Amino acid sequence: MTNYIKKMSGKQYCERIKKNPTAIITTGACEIYGPQLPMGSDLMAAQAIAERVAERIDAVIAPAIECGESSALESFPCTFALPRKILEEYLEWLVKKLMGDGIKRFIFITGHAGNVDTVSYIIKKLICPCGELKAVQIDWWRFTQANCEGIFDFTGPMCHGHASECGTSVFLHLYPELVDKNELSRIEPVLGGEFKEFIQYAKFTDRTPNGTIGDATTATAEKGRELVRRCVDRIVEYYEKNM
Repeated sequence: MTNYIKKMSGKQYCERIKKNPTAIITTGACEIYGPQLPMGSDLMAAQAIAERVAERIDAVIAPAIECGESSALESFPCTFALPRKILEEYLEWLVKKLMGDGIKRFIFITGHAGNVDTVSYIIKKLICPCGELKAVQIDWWRFTQANCEGIFDFTGPMCHGHASECGTSVFLHLYPELVDKNELSRIEPVLGGEFKEFIQYAKFTDRTPNGTIGDATTATAEKGRELVRRCVDRIVEYYEKNM
């Protein structure tokens, strides 16, 4: 049995959401993700987690768009940066559609940091004012940082930087056939210098020559497996206690 709305018949969809009015909405990006990982890594990771959570709680997974707000990475020509207004309009339409169909509980699994603010805006605009509806957002790669104690060799950017130990480990577990192990690299993060209290901006190409920030060479499938298990358990626990 599928949990993806796009794979259901209309009859199956209507029966499923009547039984359990919970929908998982995933977002991601299509951007450079180091030389070793696919450009769709953010969405692919979010959907893999959605599949595991949906299986446990009997939720449906809503249709997704392939790109996200990746303007920070546009200095790499292989990045497909979706204008934020398009993402916002899509999510607003999607949430209204699902609400109209009877969905009352929303789990947003956001695989790309650039989408987090937009998702929060949609939740606050459409869902929070309706007292009978509930919503939660999982900012996936930040969520992993809160649930990875004892798993990785590194902490901070060396582990959780772009396409680094954490992200590469997750993909070695979820999609090993898509990881080019010959391209694993270690790129030291460029920190804020003496002005760490400032929100600073720079081209991504000034921060990394290949899209990796941190150490991907220490990644393993075993680390990714334990992290995914722990994170899925945590999401299900939240759902059962709060939604």
